[in-house]
Amino acid sequence: MRRLHARSGCRPGRILSAVFAAVVAVLLLGGQAAASPRVALVIGNAAYASVPTLDNTVNDANDMAATLSDLGFEVLLGIDRTRQQMEEMIAGFAAAARDADVALFFYAGHAFQIADRNYLVPLDFRMAQPGEAIAQTVRLAGVLDIMSAAPGLKIVLLDACRDNPLRLPDADGLARVGSAADFLIAYATQPDAVAFDGEGRNGTFTEALLSHIRTPAQDISEMMISVRKDVMARTGGQQIPWENSSLTRQFRFDAGPPTATPETILYQVAARTVDPALLRLYVERYPGGTHVGEVLALLSGDPGDLMTARRSMSPDQDDGEQLWQLAQRTRLPPLFESYVGSYPEGPHAAAARRTLAELSSEAPPGPARRCELLATHPRDGTETTPGVPFELLARNAVEAMAACEAAMRLDPRQAKYEALLARACAAAGLRERAVTLYSSAADRGDLRAMVSLALLKETGDGVAPDPDGARALYERAAAAGSPDAAINLAVTLLEGAGQQDTADHARGIALMQQASAAGSAIATFNLGVLAQDGQFGVPGDARALFERAAREGEPRGHRAAAVLLDEGRGVPRNPSQAAVQILLGVASDDGSLLRELAEQGQDWSRDTLVSLQQRLAAAGLFEGEADGHSGPALNRALVAWRNGGFDAAVLSG
Repeated sequence: MRRLHARSGCRPGRILSAVFAAVVAVLLLGGQAAASPRVALVIGNAAYASVPTLDNTVNDANDMAATLSDLGFEVLLGIDRTRQQMEEMIAGFAAAARDADVALFFYAGHAFQIADRNYLVPLDFRMAQPGEAIAQTVRLAGVLDIMSAAPGLKIVLLDACRDNPLRLPDADGLARVGSAADFLIAYATQPDAVAFDGEGRNGTFTEALLSHIRTPAQDISEMMISVRKDVMARTGGQQIPWENSSLTRQFRFDAGPPTATPETILYQVAARTVDPALLRLYVERYPGGTHVGEVLALLSGDPGDLMTARRSMSPDQDDGEQLWQLAQRTRLPPLFESYVGSYPEGPHAAAARRTLAELSSEAPPGPARRCELLATHPRDGTETTPGVPFELLARNAVEAMAACEAAMRLDPRQAKYEALLARACAAAGLRERAVTLYSSAADRGDLRAMVSLALLKETGDGVAPDPDGARALYERAAAAGSPDAAINLAVTLLEGAGQQDTADHARGIALMQQASAAGSAIATFNLGVLAQDGQFGVPGDARALFERAAREGEPRGHRAAAVLLDEGRGVPRNPSQAAVQILLGVASDDGSLLRELAEQGQDWSRDTLVSLQQRLAAAGLFEGEADGHSGPALNRALVAWRNGGFDAAVLSG
């Protein structure tokens, strides 16, 4: 067996401003009689009079409405709606959805459950006894009933499992409900639990949705895995999004062809434009990224071959469109600033200015957000919160400790700030304090604290070696949903399993599957290795696993899939698709595949190299005959492709 990958290490808020608290309903439907393939009802309630106001729900609704509109939905948007207004909007939604291929309902605001029934809280809700309170709410079941009449897919997204305003026993969160065919109902957190509002512009759940909903060619089931992974990472496992699905077909919010990851695209745009702001953004956003060395070379003023490669590119590439797509997908303000600065009269300039104004209107990050930005573990990084390598954290440990201590005081409910403080202390060399904090955070349920403490016990770093204690922590964290803990246990079982250890082998596979289902790209890659070696599923499964691992952020998956397609190992030979995977791998990995092709290009089949040359020629990067031979011309084209010449259009077909 090939060596597996190494071990891995709603709160109430301020009163909203008058512009957001105003009663606004924007009907973007072109008349309710006009049928549409995609329709959505989006409601965000925040400025409650008799229950706590919420920080982010208006932003959540506005941002989700804008995103869905961009993705082809006709959107009915309501902000701060009373019960009557909500009922009227639901009736309008029912009429609009009658012939829709996709009907979507998004709600952000207070909600609660009583006797396993869920109720959405309108703006004019007043504190009352349970029987009277229910009469003032909107029944979620009523919304589901009207959606059932829609002929296509029904999607319900509820960022509403916040603190129960009634403070009644057994009434926190939302109850899980069943659904008819072709429904997907997604909750911000697990049944009977509450969710966090978030520390930025959006709630934790909605922020994750917005980070992944624009990913091209991503099925909604994969999207929800990515959303769940991000939310668990942001909350230390205290909030776990949940969904019921009875969908009978796939659905993609963005049906465009698959493309590279946001990290790769950011590097491409930055290298092609040699924009110092974008280059610095790359280093800030991906401090351990695969292109950091090349970016630092550009910033140092000694780009060398990178500038040569840039001059060799086709002048017809539409940098502006790629930059705009990346800005929408990541919602990073510097990208909108770059678009406006570079394309002030561009087709998206007005939208970029509007989005930039919205994002820039937010208050500076408080201690909680600073703690996250300074101390988050790289394996817990999300699209909006980059992970920080240990060495970089060590240089900022004092600032990180101060921010995390303040965050703990402001929000003592969240164990993640204690875990982040522990990591900052470890980086500062305060091992004893770090162990104490990790132990406390682990006892409170933080998954990263459990895994980090287990690693310390396993290695004897700062504590007495305790293999049994480490194993117990891994077991506990894996049971609670930590993919890293599941991977560590799986590797131990699989590498230690002998010919007769079928039980250990089976459990190791099950744990790796668990980690993969939780969104771990490394676990998915490892399953691909096991499949190609005949130890899991069938060899034909390996290609899909490798390609999925690559989409989830493990660039080695591209090369592994390319090898299978090039050789016809477990799958039919497909030189054209092998070339696509090679190009994706060259653009996204640490340079290993580029070096391999330069030094050992003869190991790849002639047909695959011909297809590779043809695609590079279509991108304007390869000159000469597509003869299927490696050499300087192919290598120059691949260097140009990696360093700014990426063109998604040549990957299709």
